[in-house]
Amino acid sequence: MEIKVYKTKQEVAQNFSKYLADFITDREETHIALSGGSTPKIVFDELAANFRADIDWSKVNLYWGDERCVPPDDDDSNYKMTVEHLLSKIEIPEFNIHRIRGENGPEYEAERYSDFLDEVLPKVNGIPIFDLVILGMGDDGHIASIFPNEIELWDSENYCEVAVHPDSGQQRVTITGQIINNAEIISFLVTGENKAAKVSEIIYDKEIAENYPARLVAPVNGKIAWFLDEAAAAGITSSQF
Repeated sequence: MEIKVYKTKQEVAQNFSKYLADFITDREETHIALSGGSTPKIVFDELAANFRADIDWSKVNLYWGDERCVPPDDDDSNYKMTVEHLLSKIEIPEFNIHRIRGENGPEYEAERYSDFLDEVLPKVNGIPIFDLVILGMGDDGHIASIFPNEIELWDSENYCEVAVHPDSGQQRVTITGQIINNAEIISFLVTGENKAAKVSEIIYDKEIAENYPARLVAPVNGKIAWFLDEAAAAGITSSQF
């Protein structure tokens, strides 16, 4: 586990963007699963503003770790957010963008995207492998769209499942644990003091963390890299990073 702590969330975005640019440069082709959320949004802005010319986007394939079951022009769409903050500002081939189609029926789309990942991604251990999975973390410890009340979805034999937001009842399509844990690199982007307790409970492997989907991230052959601001890292000591 690698833990990187920066003073502000903007510095998290800047340093992760540099990390990502270097990561892509070193590879012939890169398969990346994106996240929604406020911190990834800042990263997308940083990439668009300061790294669009430094990255050869033609060798980058973008996927989504989860999507709300809404059309792609809906304000709730993770895809729409990524278009507005990144995709519309960089030169990336359209056929390198592989969105979850939130406008489809949820069960159909979970199966379709599972099959798609199985077809197009390289495999390790017989399971599709992402070079990089980007994860945010909710205040409740959820990742992608696997929430504590549906934590059993993590262990699904399917690569994608339909999840339901515990408060709004909104349906979502999410990748599951086996494909997340098969990734080469899993990067957590977590900022804000409201995340500090969960971060420390997960990193110190507290018993309560067993209830958090984020605690289940344990790469089979890869590694975890945490990118935190000082507020989110308030509950861990400097000896951890």
